[in-house]
Amino acid sequence: METQPISTSPKPPQAGGQLSIFEKYLTVWVILCIFAGIALGRIFPTLAKTLDGMSVYNVSIPIAICLFFMMYPIMVKIDFSQAVRASRNPKPVLLTLSVNWLIKPFTMVVFAQFFLGWLFRPLLSATELINGTEVTLANSYIAGAILLGIAPCTAMVLMWGYLSYSNQGHTLVMVAVNSLAMLLLYAPLGKWLLSANDLIVPWQTIALSVLIYVGFPLAAGVYSRYWIFQNKGKRWFEEKFLHYLSPIAIAALLITLILLFAFKGELIVNNPLHIFLIAVPLFLQTNFIFFITYVAGLKLNLVYEDAAPAALIGASNHFEVAIATAVMLFGLNSGAALATVVGVLIEVPVMLMLVEFCKRTASWFPREPEKATLPDPRCIFSDPRSVNN
Repeated sequence: METQPISTSPKPPQAGGQLSIFEKYLTVWVILCIFAGIALGRIFPTLAKTLDGMSVYNVSIPIAICLFFMMYPIMVKIDFSQAVRASRNPKPVLLTLSVNWLIKPFTMVVFAQFFLGWLFRPLLSATELINGTEVTLANSYIAGAILLGIAPCTAMVLMWGYLSYSNQGHTLVMVAVNSLAMLLLYAPLGKWLLSANDLIVPWQTIALSVLIYVGFPLAAGVYSRYWIFQNKGKRWFEEKFLHYLSPIAIAALLITLILLFAFKGELIVNNPLHIFLIAVPLFLQTNFIFFITYVAGLKLNLVYEDAAPAALIGASNHFEVAIATAVMLFGLNSGAALATVVGVLIEVPVMLMLVEFCKRTASWFPREPEKATLPDPRCIFSDPRSVNN
C-alpha cells in the first residue's frame, strides 16, 4: 500500500498565541468598567463633576493623563525605523485616507438617516431646544452620529493595532496623516453634512487632543527608548523595563473607560431605549467600514500587518473630539452629545471583537510578521511567537 508523504512545510505564521485569562475576557473587563463608571458617577456625582470640570478647551485632563499612560507603553515598544520604511509603501495610507474621508462620513449619514431618521423616527418624535431652536431627537441623534463619522481615530487605534499584532510603524504614519487631515477637513465636511449655517470648530480641542493623545506619548516613547538603549542596553529594556511596563497600557485603558462613563454615564442611565436605537446604526457602520476596508486590503494584496491597522483605523472613531464638538455645538444634555457617548459605549467592545477577527483571519493575507510590534509575552499579553494548534 502506497503511503502519502508527510508534509514538512512550516505552518504560516499566525497573529497571536494562546490567550491569557485576562486577554481572553478583556471584553468582560471592559463592560464591567463601563458599569463601574456609571455607578461611580451616580454614587459620587460631585466628584465626577469636579473631575470632568478639569479641562482645557474641553480636553479632559484626567482622561488625557490616563490616555498618556495607555499610549506610552505602546509607543516605547515601537521600532520607529518601521515608520520610515512604512512611508515608502503608500498603499495602506491611501486606503485608509480614502475610506476615512471619501466613504465613511457618507455611509454614516446613510445608516443614521435610515434608522434614526426613518425606521425609528416614530419612537424619536420628541423635541429639544438647541441654541433656541426646537429640533426632533431624531435629528439631534443624527447630528451626533455624523460628528462621530467624520472623526477618524488617532489614539485608541494604536491599542487596537497593538492587540492585533499589526505593523505599528504603518499605524503611526496613518495616525499622523489622519490627524492632519482632520484639522483641515473636519470643519468643512461637518458643516456640509450637518447642513448648518455655522459650525463652530473647536480647533483648540482638536489640536490639543492630537498633541496630548498622540504627540506627548510619541515623543516620550522615542526619547526614553533611545536613552534606555544607550545607557542600559537592549537586553535590560526587553527583560526588565518591559516586564513592569506592559500591564500599564491595559490598566490605563480600563481606568479611562471608568472615568468616561463616570463623567457622561448620566446621559445613558436616563435614556435606556434610545441608547439601543442609537447603537444600531453605529454598530452596523463600524462593522461595514471595517469589512470593506479589510476586503479592499485583501484585493490590494496587502500583508496582514498592514491590512489590519488600515481596517481598524477605518472602523474606529476619535470619540473624544466628537463628544467635545457635540457639547460645544449642542450642549452637554443634547441628543447629539448622547449619540457621541453611545459611540464610546459600543466602540470598545466592538473593536475588541474586530481585533479578534483580524487575528483569526490573518492567514488570508500574505504575512510579514517581522513588521509587527509584538506585546510582551511575559506580561498580560500572550506570546505571539507561539502557534495555535
